[in-house]
Amino acid sequence: MWSFLFALALLLAPAPALAGVKDTIASLAPTAVVLAVDAKGDELVAQNVDKPFVPASVTKIVTAWLAMEVLGGDYRFETRFYLDDKRVLYVRGSGDPYLTSEELKPLAADLVAKIGKAPINGIVIDGSYYPSNLHIPGIEDDDTAYDALNSALGVNFNTIYAERDGNEVRSAEDQTPITPIAIARFLAKGPPDGEGRISLGLNPALGLRYAGELIAAFIERAGGVVKGDISLGTVPAGLEPVYVHRQPRPLSQILADMLRDSNNYVANQIFLEIGARRLGPPVSLEKSLSVANAMLAAHGLAGDIHLVEGSGISRDNRMTARGLAKVLALFAPDASLLHGHDGGMNKSGSMAGIRTLAGYADTPAHGRVRFVIALKSDDEMRFRLLQAIETGL
Repeated sequence: MWSFLFALALLLAPAPALAGVKDTIASLAPTAVVLAVDAKGDELVAQNVDKPFVPASVTKIVTAWLAMEVLGGDYRFETRFYLDDKRVLYVRGSGDPYLTSEELKPLAADLVAKIGKAPINGIVIDGSYYPSNLHIPGIEDDDTAYDALNSALGVNFNTIYAERDGNEVRSAEDQTPITPIAIARFLAKGPPDGEGRISLGLNPALGLRYAGELIAAFIERAGGVVKGDISLGTVPAGLEPVYVHRQPRPLSQILADMLRDSNNYVANQIFLEIGARRLGPPVSLEKSLSVANAMLAAHGLAGDIHLVEGSGISRDNRMTARGLAKVLALFAPDASLLHGHDGGMNKSGSMAGIRTLAGYADTPAHGRVRFVIALKSDDEMRFRLLQAIETGL
């Protein structure tokens, strides 16, 4: 009887199962970085884990953890509106990443209700919260939406979504009015025919002026009247805001959306806010990197996580699997913010020659584990490796 129970115990021991998973992973992708760690910190699978890799968009997990620590899940971005005695409207941006058309409509209605329907004699956009020479590594001047420039006051993620028919340009979405800058930009940089979404380029003034045009259009839709020019400047000293727009989405929701949609613009707006919050305005990449590096060093991660920006668009970001697994342990209280395309709690990353996947997986024998996967190509292989972890551990 005892010999039978002993033999049964050997059959049920986890070691053969672990060996099977390791063999499966090694046969599927022998050069891939694969790490799976249980709740006690034991490494269940560790393949090529000492090799640093380019994380691509799984960088956003690190940004989300930093943001929850520095800003908090209830944090809300604000945009301030001022009106002088000549009824010139000043708009001071503070980096709200979600000033979309859907939000500008009720914002304009609230603003008109506050200041009345008498004509507004010009709009001045104050973008001084962001430096004019801001450069995010990895952002290129190629007009694609994912290369949109970060901005103190960017609307619709500093992009234009329009449709062209010959020389006629119209908005490709009912909720967004077409404006002169949108028309000119789309004629110059959009597709020759049909619809598309493009960035406003790397000239910060253009994005700020477009924000002013769109705000003016929504004010007029709300029953207001805008006369005069849209210009760039700063709010006069001593002028008090007449209206403060608080972003209706708390940071926790913005992060969940950012992790799901993998929006580079939103990720770096949040990353820049981290530095400004801790070290004071205006924002700068150097401030945010200083705060991030100090926090990483405090958790023994200085040598494992190397950031140059917060979205993963730069190939100069570097991580180790063990370092990212430690960040996942720190981020575990907010794991529910992750909603992978496969329905799991994970985040994928992709760029030419790079495929990554990281997050949390529920396993039969080891419960919830943290995992990191990085390989050079093949969209589906990372999910096959995750399936081996989920079913075999």
